[in-house]
Amino acid sequence: MSFQTEFQFTLPKGYVDSEGNVHREGVMRLATAMDEIAPLQDYRVQANRAYLVIILLSRVISKLGTLGMVTPNVIESLFSSDLAYLQDFYRRVNEEGSAMMDIICPSCGHQHQVDIGVGQVGES
Repeated sequence: MSFQTEFQFTLPKGYVDSEGNVHREGVMRLATAMDEIAPLQDYRVQANRAYLVIILLSRVISKLGTLGMVTPNVIESLFSSDLAYLQDFYRRVNEEGSAMMDIICPSCGHQHQVDIGVGQVGES
């Protein structure tokens, strides 16, 4: 069994680049200790602690659509629902080691496990 260090995700809305292209599919890798420490030295984080998540996500998202690089400017430009999704996704993969989530079907009450990283609940 291999150890999973990268996790695919699909943003709810997607990043819209300067040409109007929407980028929704991405890959997030597990964070290292340095990923969490280095942003603390960034002047933007020192000026505003809330900026920590922007720098942190730009370090651990290795792919977003066809973008060559995911920069803090890209993360700053995300819709708030996408930022919230990525914060939750980051927490799940780094604290729980999985993008799997237990859900209960509202119709039959059966418990299922779904991968919240790929696609959206209700998508086929």
